[in-house]
Amino acid sequence: MRRTAVRSAVIASAAAVMLALSACSASGTQESGSSDSELETVTPGTLTIATGEPAYSPWVENDDPESGEGFEAAVAYAVAEKLGFDKSDVTWIRTPFDTVIAPGPKDFDINIQQFSANEDREKAVDFSSPYYETTQGVVSVEGSPAADASSLADLADVKVGVAAGSTSIAAVKEAIGTDPAIFNSNEDTVQALISGNIDALVTDLPTAFYNANAVLDDGVLVGQFESSAGGDELAFLLENDSPLTQAVTDAVDALREDGTLDDLAETWLADNAGATVLS
Repeated sequence: MRRTAVRSAVIASAAAVMLALSACSASGTQESGSSDSELETVTPGTLTIATGEPAYSPWVENDDPESGEGFEAAVAYAVAEKLGFDKSDVTWIRTPFDTVIAPGPKDFDINIQQFSANEDREKAVDFSSPYYETTQGVVSVEGSPAADASSLADLADVKVGVAAGSTSIAAVKEAIGTDPAIFNSNEDTVQALISGNIDALVTDLPTAFYNANAVLDDGVLVGQFESSAGGDELAFLLENDSPLTQAVTDAVDALREDGTLDDLAETWLADNAGATVLS
């Protein structure tokens, strides 16, 4: 009886050791592609990423971020992988641009929709390091007085429109020296151009290319501002004091250093080069 008891104790002890080793393995270093249990996310084991509604090419193709097609969709999945999340562990939601830059709790972990950091926004939300730097593009339509502009001075006497909450507002004031008409969204700004309420619109250069070539039947890409005139460093937006901010910044920095961001820009944004610089 004593020998049987000893054998049972040894078996139980071995089982306990195996269980402890298994627990240590689960909480220790994880293989690439598995969700990181140490990261505090809105939904444990899931990375919730937000983007705009709708989301436009070339940032997101066909308004389908889940496909991973489009520059920002591809960057988001690359960051998720660096954080230890498989594609299947990523959930996408949609958010308005203006509301998410306001203070308060967020229902997402990271948000990617051409946000650029400034002092006012940084009082309310966190930003990662930038994943892309862009400038501002000017779009008009054939027959508009802005269509043939070859300098910033040529735009001083035309009516320019921009989307609310965008850095294009300050860029127009700085580069052109006029106050732009402000519309609720990029889509509303495009409609104002179509209807003749404005002569040109200003937005980030990739979106300007998309508007001129894919949205407008008679669109004209007038040109781009110099990078010093309203250039944007685009970054992920997170809730203020988010526990993920440093990890996301580290992931973006790693993707920049290993050339991934440049490769993705070449894939999705290469056609945005070559726009005339307006001075």
